[in-house]
Amino acid sequence: QVQLVESGGGLVQAGGALRLSCAASGRTFSSYVMGWFRKAPGKEREFVASISWSGGSTGYSDSVKGRFTISRDSAKNTVYLQMGSLKPEDTAVYYCVVRSVQSRTYAFWGQGTQVTVSS
Repeated sequence: QVQLVESGGGLVQAGGALRLSCAASGRTFSSYVMGWFRKAPGKEREFVASISWSGGSTGYSDSVKGRFTISRDSAKNTVYLQMGSLKPEDTAVYYCVVRSVQSRTYAFWGQGTQVTVSS
């Protein structure tokens, strides 16, 4: 069974930075896309970023483009989200996700890690 364990969340002031990590286990992820979603209170769940297995292809939502960077260490089955220039509206629970390259659906989700940005 796939397990995704996030870490790195916390409280930070506006303008600050945080790095989230997600360690994946349970299978070989060579044909999988990894990424991040977030869910803020009272808002819809939102795609944040994704990265291909090789790391050569990345995607970002417009709301984080230029401020967040996604990367992965395939040898460690770990994906990272470096978040900078944080804003209060970035406050949310951040979820690590995985999907097969053949699918548009993220089938596997982590338990989430809270990020709170104070103004």
